Amino acid sequence: MGIPTLWNLPRRPQWIKSTLSYSNGACVEVASLPGGHIGVRNSRDSSGPVLKFTPDEWHAFIGGVRNGEFDRFAARAKGAPGPVG
Repeated sequence: MGIPTLWNLPRRPQWIKSTLSYSNGACVEVASLPGGHIGVRNSRDSSGPVLKFTPDEWHAFIGGVRNGEFDRFAARAKGAPGPVG
């Protein structure tokens, strides 16, 4: 099947990004895709690859985010101790 892109999706999704995204476009965008899937893409490459998740995969990921399971991947404030990741 390959990596979905905007060019091979049956219709143009309505992409949204967080209101916390930086003005330089350093953010991801999320959209509902056909078949109930969820798409994620890099906002700086709007015609590039789209990661496609099932609803179950997406809910598991969002649940992990809410539970703080991915906090170690967050960018640390300048001068904060410890490595990222």
